[in-house]
Amino acid sequence: MRTAALFAGIGGLELGLQRAGHETVAFSEIWDPAVAVLAARFPEVANLGDIREVKALPRGIDLVTAGFPCQDLSQAGQTAGIGGRRSGLVDHVFRLIDKRRPPWLVLENVSFMLHLDQGRAMHRLVGEIEARGYAWAYRVVNSQGFVPQRRERVLFVASLVGNPADVLLADEVTPAVPETRLDTHAHGFYWTEGIRGLGWAPDAIPTLKNGSTIGIASPPAILLPDGTVMTPEIRDAERLQGFPVDWTKPAETVGRASWRWSLVGNAVTVPVAEWLGERLACPGTYDTDRDRALVPGRWPRAARYDGKMRRAVEISAFPVWNDRAPLTEFLQFPGDLLSARATAGFLERTTRSRLRFVEGFRERLHEHLMRVQGRLGSTHSRAYAEAAQ
Repeated sequence: MRTAALFAGIGGLELGLQRAGHETVAFSEIWDPAVAVLAARFPEVANLGDIREVKALPRGIDLVTAGFPCQDLSQAGQTAGIGGRRSGLVDHVFRLIDKRRPPWLVLENVSFMLHLDQGRAMHRLVGEIEARGYAWAYRVVNSQGFVPQRRERVLFVASLVGNPADVLLADEVTPAVPETRLDTHAHGFYWTEGIRGLGWAPDAIPTLKNGSTIGIASPPAILLPDGTVMTPEIRDAERLQGFPVDWTKPAETVGRASWRWSLVGNAVTVPVAEWLGERLACPGTYDTDRDRALVPGRWPRAARYDGKMRRAVEISAFPVWNDRAPLTEFLQFPGDLLSARATAGFLERTTRSRLRFVEGFRERLHEHLMRVQGRLGSTHSRAYAEAAQ
């Protein structure tokens, strides 16, 4: 398919589609670091610039993709809704497809969009799609079936000519999540949390985030089997999203290096996009025995619309589960030790939390704190002990 990519970011969706045999003929992206990456990695593809100023998409487009901004949809964002200043830009997707009527449309966003504003955001989205004559299907897909990162995103496929359910809802496997122990496997978590959430991930990392609005990186922590707590290097973060090493390096030509974390955190996981591209090229067969009644006002984790009726779909977030090495072997680059300040702050928050932690987890973090303090001469030597009291 000839594809136009709106809100393209660093091209994760397009790289995956390209690997599946599709061709990207136009981008729309305005953030300078992302523009620099696209120009370096897809030099033959024109960037149309600001979607608000794009009059029409190129002729002959078969597929429009749009990972429209999630800042107003995410739990970590402002949750202003689909009409928020940034997420409201999706209106320009509708404007542009009205002019060219592409046979296929793919949208991607955070899973929280299903619940935002008591489901009104999704109701508006599917209403706009249905009003234009498209059948649709959506599904929450977990990147952990493809890479060692637990990351759930909604993929939404719509079509004028085919059955989106045959693309998105034909594959399902039982995930082969390994049995893990602290002394045999790595475990990812978010050290910036600790009161209401932890983001715990056995033999994987939790969802890579896009960092702060001022460009402060927000990598997860990884507890290694030897008790070391580290944060992954940006090149491993790229690999954890399925990108080649240094894919985002061109961003440093126009801004601070820490923006690379935002680029990676905002991206679509490349192998997920490749699987989707393969199914777009060669659809499967949807099993209608998966159909369930759709409760009005509640959006399940998967659903479809065949042009006549909306139905909930009973299916997991795992279309595939790729065999892979343990996380400790996956990582290729030396990360940074989690600092004494960060470790002590996290441990202090856990003492005020009602969360349950894996047995031995906090003890290992305390041991890491002691080691880092001895190595760096930290001034936080009593932080954890005082918090524990």
